[in-house]
Amino acid sequence: MTTVAELELEAAAERAPTKPPKVNSAAFKEVPQDRAVRDRIRAAIETFCKTVDKSKPLTKESTREMAEGVLKTLGLGETCLGFAMVMLTNEFWREQVAAIPFNRRLMLLPHCLKNAEGCPAEYDELGLDCKKCGACEVGDFRTKAEELGYKVLVSEGTPIVLKIIVSGHIDAIVGVACLNVLEKAFDKVLLAGIPCIATPLLSSNCKNTSVDNDWVFESIGLHTPPAGTKTKTYMHLMRAANALFEQDELNRLVPRPRQSPVVATTGRAVDPLQQHESIAYDFLARGGKRSRPLITLAAYDALKGAPGTLAETGWELPDEVKRAAVAIEAFHKASLVHDDIEDDDTYRYGQETLHRVHGVGTAINVGDYLIGLGYKCVSRDKKALGAETAVDLLDKLADAHIKLSEGQGAELLWRDAKNKALTTIDALKIYALKTSPAFEAALYTGVRLAGDVAPYEKMIADFSRNVGVAFQILNDIKDWTGDADNKLVSGQDVLAARPTLLLALALEGLNPAQREELLYLIGAARDTSAADEIVARVRHLYFAAKVFEKADKLVDKFRAKAEALADEVQPTELRELLYYLVDSVLEKGELPRQGVVQFVQLGK
Repeated sequence: MTTVAELELEAAAERAPTKPPKVNSAAFKEVPQDRAVRDRIRAAIETFCKTVDKSKPLTKESTREMAEGVLKTLGLGETCLGFAMVMLTNEFWREQVAAIPFNRRLMLLPHCLKNAEGCPAEYDELGLDCKKCGACEVGDFRTKAEELGYKVLVSEGTPIVLKIIVSGHIDAIVGVACLNVLEKAFDKVLLAGIPCIATPLLSSNCKNTSVDNDWVFESIGLHTPPAGTKTKTYMHLMRAANALFEQDELNRLVPRPRQSPVVATTGRAVDPLQQHESIAYDFLARGGKRSRPLITLAAYDALKGAPGTLAETGWELPDEVKRAAVAIEAFHKASLVHDDIEDDDTYRYGQETLHRVHGVGTAINVGDYLIGLGYKCVSRDKKALGAETAVDLLDKLADAHIKLSEGQGAELLWRDAKNKALTTIDALKIYALKTSPAFEAALYTGVRLAGDVAPYEKMIADFSRNVGVAFQILNDIKDWTGDADNKLVSGQDVLAARPTLLLALALEGLNPAQREELLYLIGAARDTSAADEIVARVRHLYFAAKVFEKADKLVDKFRAKAEALADEVQPTELRELLYYLVDSVLEKGELPRQGVVQFVQLGK
């Protein structure tokens, strides 16, 4: 268990992060306007990539370093860096994209290539419903791609693209986008290990833009025999984790005790018992990134030689491993149901929370049901697992459950206390109990299912604590930007009076008068009709205390500590998984932006 002294050192340190420097944003977004320069860079990258080991996944840092080296040999500066990075990833994936059948590829096109004047297309939930009118390149590209068998999407939305990929419908992307969009998608695409080729737009003005048409048609028509070298990817395991919660597979792995017809007009089961069961199973299967079951499956796979990262077929996970992953998700979903009730949250996964739809009593019971279901997923396999393994897993899950309850209990007691004073140490101790145990249980479960866990036990606890705390800090930051994966209402943590690290940093960074005002606002947040005004004013105070920048630096520090632990892990497959988990779980978005907020008198 982390000592208070260790937490104090971590919370107090605000030194520059140890991670590699970020790519200059302005440089990333510039495309060389001279076609001869673009051709020259592309040709140099093509030659360079013949020496690159394509079995190892790219990272943003390695891509940047290689692109910088090529530009240096050409005598070109950083203004071409983003373009060169895109060319490098294109060449890295070209052979693998070309080997994927056309009907397993997605053509991704941007809205801004359309003719802004008189475009007859309309927008739907997937983007632009393009008409083949011949007025712009969008229709030309789409016609060519669809003739070959591509699925085509006219949209800028990376989340919908990743959802399509994880669902198993496509295996590669051929796209067109401005460098601004490509920069945002870089980390997601590289982490997922999606074979892709992107042709950058020649400008980022988002209206009647242009592109090297011959490059686009060339990328659409790429077709060669299967590639000799395949890059390791976690996509197959991501799909496996997602598939666990498809209706047929979930019912096979964890059969419903009551199988009965559903009334077509209401969507409800025939009797209350079946209806309750249906609510629980439906919520278990709903939304989320499946991060925790993925961790379990991938950890098991890593210690079995990582066959799931190397081939789409020819490997299979035992049902007892799949059920253990379902158990991890069941515990997580139970905690979300109860957490939403305790905080009276409005949304979860973009839908109204269970207690808002079905009532508090039913929601509590659904959470309890999911807890029981989670333990049953493990205990039912005690023969296949062996008694000692089953006991170890159940003990770890129970330990995680207790720690989670301790952390949530501390949060609730603070919320209901009159004294709202909070230090960064208090916040971090709660985070270490609330969030980290779930990651620890997921990672421990996968490793234990694969064999002896003793050599990894301390590392798993320490690694999970650092990743879990950093994840919670990122979640707090997302609360101020609106997060479609979690909450749609900005500032909900304030309205629920949660003891967040952001609040602790603000209380430590504000002057006495501002601190007094912030404490008053937090105390009044749950008992006033002026919710919007309170959130706006708290946001203003948070910016005054620079809490978002400070929290961002702490994320970097916890990330660095997790990476340092991963550096020492053997075998290589498990070490690579830990690096991947750091990158994917601690994926950053943009920090909140400051607006002009006036003080609102709240009867103080």
